[in-house]
Amino acid sequence: MKLTINGIKNQELWKEAGITLPGYDVEAVSQKAKKEPQWVHFGIGNIFRIFIGGIADGLLETGAMDKGITCVETFDYDVADKIYEPYNNLGLSVILHGDGTREYKVLGSMAEAIKAQSSNLVQWNRLKEIFTSPSLQMVSFTITEKGYALQKADGTWFPFVESDIQNGPDKAVGAMAVLTAMLYERYKTGKYPLALVSMDNCSQNGKRLRESVLTMTEEWQKSGFVEKGFVAYVSDEKIVAFPWTMIDKITPRPSEQIAKDLENLGVEDMQPIITDKRTYIAPFVNAEKPQYLVIEDNFPNGRPALEKGFGVYMADRETVNLSERMKVTVCLNPVHSATGPLGVALGYELFAHMLNTDADMMKMARMVAYDEGLPVVPNPKILSPQKFVDELFNDRFPNEYLGDTNLRLAVDVSQMVGIRFGETIKAYVAKYGDASRLTAIPLGIAGWLRYMLAIDDEGKRYELAPDPMNEEIQEQLKDIVVGRPETFTDQLKPILSNERIFFINLYQTGLGEKIETMFCEMIAGPGAIKATIHKYVGGR
Repeated sequence: MKLTINGIKNQELWKEAGITLPGYDVEAVSQKAKKEPQWVHFGIGNIFRIFIGGIADGLLETGAMDKGITCVETFDYDVADKIYEPYNNLGLSVILHGDGTREYKVLGSMAEAIKAQSSNLVQWNRLKEIFTSPSLQMVSFTITEKGYALQKADGTWFPFVESDIQNGPDKAVGAMAVLTAMLYERYKTGKYPLALVSMDNCSQNGKRLRESVLTMTEEWQKSGFVEKGFVAYVSDEKIVAFPWTMIDKITPRPSEQIAKDLENLGVEDMQPIITDKRTYIAPFVNAEKPQYLVIEDNFPNGRPALEKGFGVYMADRETVNLSERMKVTVCLNPVHSATGPLGVALGYELFAHMLNTDADMMKMARMVAYDEGLPVVPNPKILSPQKFVDELFNDRFPNEYLGDTNLRLAVDVSQMVGIRFGETIKAYVAKYGDASRLTAIPLGIAGWLRYMLAIDDEGKRYELAPDPMNEEIQEQLKDIVVGRPETFTDQLKPILSNERIFFINLYQTGLGEKIETMFCEMIAGPGAIKATIHKYVGGR
């Protein structure tokens, strides 16, 4: 049983293995998408395949859509070469229920995989063909928060962005430059309308995407690469729209155990790989069943029947913003960012196991959401914040079958702390004058910085998860020695006062010194992290 177009033609074998196959003609929907692309997606990793690809798969199954998604990779080309091409762009969805049962489904919604590589003229010209097609209605994105970032914490351009600005559209490398270059092709061909839909976990993600595209456009216009008319085209949201979204589905790295189980069922070549760019990916994707995607309904060139997709809600911008704020700044993501890095430093591999076995970590997680977040979160109405949090703590967080790791939750935290903690902190400042009554959130920030020392609570070294600010922060903290609190002086001040990181100067909120105190207690020696957490949350 091979996960290929020919391999799935032997339907009886797959049925006997308990794996559902596409009920539509995969080759036909792929060919239609190649001829008249409708939906392009940038960032074609795990969350895209099982969530966005899964939504499209459901729409194809019911006949609500008749074309697959055009998949574009801007960062890690190994994903296209090693996970898409050998498997004829098929994916295998593995839904993990809390009772240990699973749902297996082959996804055929991914029409083709393009490498957004300007140095590869075949791929680059194909991307131009796609973007100049009048049929194209939407481009969606799961490129992570750092995919939109153009500047470092000090306000200077990232080196690759500076190169993109200097080299112009024909030599674009970064995701935002590639996108802007393709928009320029669309503009030159016919000024066709389009919706650019960020589906990443960032606050006001559509606004962030728009700002990055406009910045790149304006920089190229200053350098003479594009004309003023193109700036006007990108700036007009009646032509090029940037709908906001809220997305939620916990999608851990591929499980080696699931790979073995699939191979035992007879499916060949299921082993996960780690690419040179440290992408953890496999021919299958494992994730939880619950999913939420709230989308601002603003599509100037029309759209697929997204509202018919599982877990999809079409809404206005304000509702999306409130839903996103509920999830990203209060209910789910702050819990992950507050406890995940601490979990690594405490030696817990799995997030669910940590919460299920460590009473203090469960109390801290609940404090972040229930005690500190819910009191200041507005209600989006289409989703209840209380019910959302209850589902997380009753069903989703305790699901050990997900196998979600604390190390995954520690990826790119520097890009997220402002969004995940900053909004609640600002809400407390607005309501009470300062945020000094918060405990679990500052404890999480202190814990993240303690994690950055890369020495666990027993004094053993570990490898940090990928983060664009790892080197910068470690350089700032290099003189701090675990077990010698006297080595901690003012090293945290440039970090905690940096409004590019937290969107607010934490010393002006009454939290800067509090975080420093917690951090200092965490470096006292072996067991200090656990003792500090217990001091602040134990007995509550």
